[in-house]
This record gives sequence, structure tokens and C-alpha cells, in this order.
Amino acid sequence: MVRVEDITESIHSYNPDANIDIVWKAYVYSAKVHRGQVRLSGEPYLSHPLEVAHILTKLKMDAVSVAAGVLHDTIEDTISTPEEIKENFGEEVFSLVDGITKISKIEFASSEEQQAENYRKMILAMSKDIRVLLIKLSDRLHNMRTLEYMSRDKQEKVSRETLDIYAPLANRLGIGWMKLELEDSAFKYLHPDEYKEIMDNVAARYEEREKFIKEIADIVNRELEKAGVKAKIMGRPKHYYSIYNKMMDQNITFDQVYDLFGLRIITDTVKDCYSTLGIIHSVWKPIPGKIKDYIAMPKANMYQSLHTTVIVPSGQRVEFQIRTEEMHRIAEDGIAAHWRYKEAGKKEEKAVKIDERFAWLRHLLEWQQEMKDPKEFLDAMKIDLFPDEVYVFTPKGKVLSFPKGATPIDFAYYIHTSVGDRCVGAKVNGRIVPLKHQLNNGDIIEILTSPAHKPSRDWLKIVKTSRARAKIRNWIKIEDKERSVALGREITEKEIQKYHLEPAGILKPEAVSAAAKSAGFSTEENLFAAIGFGKYHVHQLITKLIPAEKIEERKRREESRFRRIVSRITKKPDESKIKIKGVEDVLTRFAKCCNPVPGDKIVGFISVGRGVTIHTLDCPNITELKYDKERRINVEWDLKEKTLHKVKITIHTVDKQGILADISSSIASCGVNISQANIETTEDKEAFLDFSIEITDLDQLQNVINSIKQLKGVLKVERVKEYKKQKKAAVT
Repeated sequence: MVRVEDITESIHSYNPDANIDIVWKAYVYSAKVHRGQVRLSGEPYLSHPLEVAHILTKLKMDAVSVAAGVLHDTIEDTISTPEEIKENFGEEVFSLVDGITKISKIEFASSEEQQAENYRKMILAMSKDIRVLLIKLSDRLHNMRTLEYMSRDKQEKVSRETLDIYAPLANRLGIGWMKLELEDSAFKYLHPDEYKEIMDNVAARYEEREKFIKEIADIVNRELEKAGVKAKIMGRPKHYYSIYNKMMDQNITFDQVYDLFGLRIITDTVKDCYSTLGIIHSVWKPIPGKIKDYIAMPKANMYQSLHTTVIVPSGQRVEFQIRTEEMHRIAEDGIAAHWRYKEAGKKEEKAVKIDERFAWLRHLLEWQQEMKDPKEFLDAMKIDLFPDEVYVFTPKGKVLSFPKGATPIDFAYYIHTSVGDRCVGAKVNGRIVPLKHQLNNGDIIEILTSPAHKPSRDWLKIVKTSRARAKIRNWIKIEDKERSVALGREITEKEIQKYHLEPAGILKPEAVSAAAKSAGFSTEENLFAAIGFGKYHVHQLITKLIPAEKIEERKRREESRFRRIVSRITKKPDESKIKIKGVEDVLTRFAKCCNPVPGDKIVGFISVGRGVTIHTLDCPNITELKYDKERRINVEWDLKEKTLHKVKITIHTVDKQGILADISSSIASCGVNISQANIETTEDKEAFLDFSIEITDLDQLQNVINSIKQLKGVLKVERVKEYKKQKKAAVT
């Protein structure tokens, strides 16, 4: 069993000035509260926290972290209370022990790949101090080393968790040796037969491999000496789990795994790394596609190295990893390498640049190479690893991921649409909360429902997930349809009354059903909804329901009135055209669907009771009315009198500071007023700006558009014509 003296000596080896009193104090306290407890191996329970603490010293952790490692099971497995730990060891130690306790309570309900990733992210998100995660990894590593004393079911469960959750976390932090040991240990219990077969095969070839590696290393040494490159060469054994994965992925046998042989070359400088790569390629032929430059492009976990695989004369494949001493230290210990005590005498400070893809660690890496106390680095380790995501539990222990700011409504709609629609409240960690409550990492969510409850439009303002938003909008759409059905029926009934007929006598079910089918609607409800929405004109239905003679009778009554309007218009000077301004007794209005402005090519459309409606010549509402061509009339602009016309423009820009002010100034410089503005931004740092402006003619509009286009950051400017929104209203 590891002694506390071994732990304190190890701390002093990398940090001579460390205050180890807190470690001794933690040891005494842990020994007292764990007294009488025994592990399945028969050893005193105290052996486990001491082993965990010893692993932490291998990571060169500070004394506070090591003390927390000694105490990590006290709250969960003894009569100790959180208050006692805080009172005896201070807030910092308590925070670490409490964090480990919370993670230990997580039940891993699924080994599905996506669930495993969510568990990993939850643990990271809960470990706002990275030291919590490192202590937990050390705890799991020692448990794997003593897993043989557990039942077969427990061995498999713990090994699956280790392979799915903890080994990837060790890899994410760049702690290579821990990741490999966790994987091989888990592999041993999950696939014992395959593990033994691979272990026996590797052992049988040990002497052959060692001899072969020595021969290759001698050749490389000679070539490097000739080139004046200093380097250390060592064999790199292939780990059992990686061999197994290769066999499974490629469906091959052990004898077909060709790259069992590997060497690692440690050089002094980056330049020497590339020189070594060139020397190796000059001796043996490299395999295309097997050359990886992780120095120029580091992995997300800070790993840097040059990889190449070559074929030697015997036909064997040999893999080389080439790196500097610093790169090797990071490859082995990952983030832990950054708080190692550096030898005395070095005064130079140097910042380490980490690949931007590893964003959640970049704030940690503002460190100094020379530290007498790792606490300098660890003080900066209070972080939020996943600021845009939260991970919560269902009552059955399943982990779900949501955007930051998500509410119980988002959770309810994730479970099921009916749960979301009937959601009246929620319990978070057993406590009732309002529906606008924002979820936090580790929350356990329970939804309260009522069969009579319906979604609210206001929910759209607080939900964060697209699923919840879509479901709420779908419900609103259904509600709108019901209102449109009622409106469509009302419009139809009023139109029938204009023919001096009773709606009840005309709207007989069989007649309406036949009319609906002939118009392409599956039900009467869909027909009336289309009329209510304005997608199907009531006149089209009337022609199918009312006798032709009744329609002709009404047409004759209105025809004389229509002719009087046409006659009054067409007898004006210049018979082929009219002026919008200056034509007596003619009511004119501009169509909202196309919103014509002076300079647009236009056409008039005579509407009974409304006079002449002015459309642009290319408006679909005019070109599609083939059956009403006699109502069209030529018109032209009266440009003598300047009047203001509202026009909408949309602007697509880069989202940058000051862009709105620049655009507003540009519009104002053209003598144009802005009556309305709307701005939307996207996650891609782009913006869409909609303006309603008042212009006198098309030339002024074009000046505004050209002026805006000159601004830096503007991607596109165009006039908006919303034909579809006013289609039916525009032509009646």
C-alpha cells in the first residue's frame, strides 16, 4: 500500500516549496472516518484514496488537489458532512471534493455513442475546476487496477463506462498514458478472450520485436549522426486495445496487423523533427497517406508530433513518431504538463499557442514555463467548458443536451409533442419552477401536464430549441385553420346573400362536397379554410353552387354600372392613357401587392366600387387574370407633381459595429426619410436589414440603392415586392 510519506516525497520532487501540511491533515482525517472500512480486495479502504493521491502526484498536481484526492470519498462513503470538510480544510478543498461527489452520483444509463458524448460533456460542464476531473480520472484509474475483485456484471458495467466516458476524457485532456491504460484495462474485462489472445501473441514475438526495433534504431542513429541531428530513439509498443480495434475495423487477423512495430524519436528542436523525417524517407520508402503533420496542425487536445509509416527491406511496416521533448511531455501528460515545476535557473517566459479549435482550453494556457508553485496556474482554472450547452436528466436518468437558456418547455417538447402541448408547469430537482426557468447542468426535470391545457403564443418568446418552436407554431397553425374555416364559411354565406339567396339552401353538404372535390380539396373544411386564408376565391366556389341564370342576372345588374365607369375613364383626353393625377372624378389607388412608384411601368385595373387600382406591369396579380382582360386600362405617371411613396428595401451585410449608422447616413444623404427599420443577425456574423423609405420616384430609389452598395460590408441591396401577401385583395 502507498504510504503518505511516498505521496509527500513525490510532491516535493517537483515542488520543493509546497506546503504539505494539508496533505498530512487530510490523511489523518481520512484514516479516522474510513476506519473499519475494507475494500473487496481485503485491503483497508484507506488504500484507495492514498493510491488516487499518488496518481495525482504523477500528474504533478498541487498539494490542495492531492489533499482532495485523499478526501474524495469522505462525503459519499462515510459519516462526514460537507460542512465538516469546509470547516476543516477550507473552501477550495471542499469545492473539489464536492465536485467529485456530484460526478460520482451520475448514473450511466446507456452506452449509446451519442449518450456517451453527452455524459462526457456533462462531466466536463460540471467540472468547472479541471482539477475535479483529474481527481475523478485518477479515482477511476485505480478502480480499474483493482477491478478483478468485483463481480462479472460489475466488471463489465464499470469497464463499459470507462471505455465510453473516462478514456475519451483523458484523451481530451491529452493525458496519453492514462488514456491507454484505461482502454487496455477496460478491454481486458469486456473482451477477456480477445485480450488474452492478443497479449499472448505480442508476448510470443517479444524477442523478435525487440531485435527488429534495435536494428531499425541503429540504422536511424547512424543516419542522424551523419546529419548532426541529436535525438533519442525508443521503441513504442502497440497497445492491446488499439490492435484489437484495427483487427475489428479492417476485419483482419493478428498476423495481418502490419504496423505492430513503432519507434519514437525525441529531438531538441522543431527543425530537427523535420530533418529527421526527411532522413527517414531517404532511407526507406514512405507509405502514401500515412504521413501526418501534427506539428503544423496540432490535434484538439494539444498533441503535436510528426507521424510516418515506412516499409523496410524485410517487408515490415514501421511507424515513426517524431517530436521534441516538450511535445513528448504534452503528449504524455496533456494539460497536466502545463503546471509542472521547471528546473531552477530558467527565467525566460514563454506563452504556448493552442489550436483555436480547442477553444474550451485556450483560456487556461496563459501560463509561465517557470513556476515554483503550480497554484499560479491552477488559480486560473475556474472555467465554463461548454458555455452554449446544458446537460440535464430525465426522471429515468437519461442525459439530454439543450442550448443554454433552454426552458422546461423545450424539455417537454423533446419528450413528446403531447407533453409539450399540455405542459402547465415543471419540477426541477423536485422543486416547482415557472416555465420560463432556465435549465442548468445536472438538473433533473419532471414535466407537469393537464389534458385541458393548450400552448401559448408567448412560449415562442422563451423557447430555445427549433423542435419546440416548430411544434408550437404547428399548433398555432391548426388553431388558425379552425378560425379560417369559420371565416371562409362566413365569407361564402355573405356572397350568396348578394344574389338574394338563402345560404342554407345553397350550402347543402352534397353540393359543397362535390364543389370541393372538383376544386382539388379533399374536404369541405379545407375548401372553406382556403377561402378564409385567401388562397381560393369565393367567386370560384359561387360558380359551382349558384345556377348560371342567377349569376347572369347579377352580372346584368352591375354591367351598366361597370360600363358607366369605363366610359367616364376612356373618354378623357388621350383616350389610350390616363394620368393618375389630374383626372376628374376617377378614384385611383395603388396596389399593395406590388407598391408601384413613379418610374415603374404600370397598368390600371378597374375594380367595381373602387375605381382604378394601379399595378406594376410585371405584377403576377395582373398577368395571371386572363379572364378579366377587359378590366385592364393603360395609365401613365403624372410627373409634374412630386409626392412621396413608401418602398421597402432589404440589405444583406456583414454584422459589424457601426454598419447600421453607415447605412442610415447613406440613405439620409440622398434626401430620403426612413419610416421603419427592422434588423436581424445570424450566428454566421451576418445581418439582414429591412427598411421602409419614402421616395418620390424610381431614380431616387436607385440613387439610394447605389449609395448603400458602396459601403464596406454590404453584400446585397434590393427592392422588396411582396406579391403573394396581397394577391387576392389586390385584384378584387
